[in-house]
Amino acid sequence: MSTGKSRLAAVTGHRLFWPVVVLVVLLAANAAYRPSFLAVEVKNGHLYGSLIDILRLSAPLVLVALGMSLVIATGGIDLSVGSVVAVSGAVACLHISERPDQNNVAGVLTALAVAFGIALLLGAWNGVLVSVIGIQPIIATLILMVAGRGLAQLVTSGQIITINSGPYRTIGVGHLLTLPFAIIVALAVTVALAVLTRRTALGMIIEAVGGNAEASRLAGIRSRRIIFLVYVVSAACAAVAGFMMTANVSSADGNAAGLWVELDAILAVVIGGTSLAGGRFFLSGTIVGALIIQTLTTSVYAMNISPQTALLFKAVVVIVVCLIQAPAFRARIRTRFRRRPATPVAPTVVEKQKEQVAA
Repeated sequence: MSTGKSRLAAVTGHRLFWPVVVLVVLLAANAAYRPSFLAVEVKNGHLYGSLIDILRLSAPLVLVALGMSLVIATGGIDLSVGSVVAVSGAVACLHISERPDQNNVAGVLTALAVAFGIALLLGAWNGVLVSVIGIQPIIATLILMVAGRGLAQLVTSGQIITINSGPYRTIGVGHLLTLPFAIIVALAVTVALAVLTRRTALGMIIEAVGGNAEASRLAGIRSRRIIFLVYVVSAACAAVAGFMMTANVSSADGNAAGLWVELDAILAVVIGGTSLAGGRFFLSGTIVGALIIQTLTTSVYAMNISPQTALLFKAVVVIVVCLIQAPAFRARIRTRFRRRPATPVAPTVVEKQKEQVAA
């Protein structure tokens, strides 16, 4: 019996248990509301269905959240990823719109390279402010969050840039090997980051810097370079996400593209079990968190929840997920609902006399 209880405690205590339970509950609620929700079919050699749409639409958030995980693991935070999404998408669409042939693959690749390079420069800017100058991460990235949104508006001249490029649209809604291309890109980036951080010493170094930057520096780790690197990687992930978002609608809006995606990314990282204090990070948990956020968004639209209450509904669900995931909260609930043994009542004097007479 004790072995079974210990195994159950080990399963429920795993960092992914409760996020996965919440994800399953959300999927089950959607399936109950709309029975065809779980149906997946093949049309023209491509997979279609609500589950496939959730995976495709969550791909940009997965990328942004993965980069955010590395930044948070070092004890920092990146509030500028939404602006980097807007800038990268705007620059790519602007270059493509100026091409005489928007379907030219070489021209599209050149636009992607230019936009990606600018995103890396923005990430390097954040890295310099945090690691070299020593500005607090929330302030340093808040600067680019505001300035980057203005830069995106400047690139687009305050207008929505519309393009008609088949190769660029493939990034958002194209297919490869029956799967949406966005899913394959997100999977490739996930595998690459997992290999770099879990099959090499890089992940351990990032966690050491996040746990205690000064101690890691004294141990010979060049913490400034690591901090600089994670901000560049975060911007790179945001740039690819920007390509996906703008390709999905074949247009770039400097004001709306990537708006508040940084908040969803932070929520995904926290839901996945990574502490905002830095140290240990969990890429698998981050992916599950991103899927929960996207499934929740899909549920809001599918269940016809009014826009006025949609954000409140999402906030309530996220709070519930964070609470049930917290070991201290679960322990307090178990203690409160656990049956307490009845306290024996001492016999009165009359009862004692009766017992003596009967004896």
